[in-house]
Amino acid sequence: MTRPYTSVWDDLNQVEFSQGFIQAGPYRTRYLHAGDDSKPTLILLHGITGHAEAYVRNLRSHAEHFNVWAIDFIGHGYSAKPDHPLEIKHYIDHVLHLMDATGVEKASFSGESLGGWVTAQFAHDHPDKVERIVLNTMGGTMANPQVMERLYTLSMEAAKDPSWERVKARLEWLMADPNMVTDDLIRTRQAIFQQPDWLKACEMNMALQDLETRKRNMITDATLQGITVPTMVLWTTKDPSGPVDEAERIASHIPGAKLAVMENCGHWPQYEDPDTFNKLHLDFLLDRS
Repeated sequence: MTRPYTSVWDDLNQVEFSQGFIQAGPYRTRYLHAGDDSKPTLILLHGITGHAEAYVRNLRSHAEHFNVWAIDFIGHGYSAKPDHPLEIKHYIDHVLHLMDATGVEKASFSGESLGGWVTAQFAHDHPDKVERIVLNTMGGTMANPQVMERLYTLSMEAAKDPSWERVKARLEWLMADPNMVTDDLIRTRQAIFQQPDWLKACEMNMALQDLETRKRNMITDATLQGITVPTMVLWTTKDPSGPVDEAERIASHIPGAKLAVMENCGHWPQYEDPDTFNKLHLDFLLDRS
């Protein structure tokens, strides 16, 4: 199936938004922002080697209801790149500094993959700062050596040689339909991977693909059981990181959690099927039953 050409600008051309940098504690942080501070805050957290553009198809609908921040994590995109291996505690520190810098005391969070991992641990550790959370094909509950090796290899190959084909292969891993990976999306990520400091940064953010490092950062059943804020676990039928069974298991451990499963999507459902995602997401975040 051949899809019509789309670009990031197609996704943003009807959105009133800003792109910029904010100093969040020690971390220069790049963001996409939509909405205004008269609304409750929603923070969107991307996956490993990702960037804020993961959410370009969600900003418009969510900014009608929220003060939305999609950020580049430290070690990612165009944000600061610490010269040490990045573990979950470091990403949580980044989020805390971001909230301080933006004057946000409490927010809802939606995290995809690594972002879901960080969101779950953040909600457990700082429930006073959290309204609601969405765990979107979250990482951190499994340690599958084959998945970890595939992700590590694709990411490091693209970091060492950010050629069109290697960046394309890394993005195709995310999608149920590889035709979703457009030239514009490839170029958006290729520009990030071509930064002079990216190879070192990628080594640092790949730390969680090391088995021993991953084990000490895992989201345990006890952590899930200790999440007290309203939670939606969102999964897909074609997620490359784990089966729907895992989503069911995760949801069963979080008190009162809701489970939503999207068909025919991979690891980026918010981008692959934004209409379905946006409705599910907003219905939950706005508590519309």
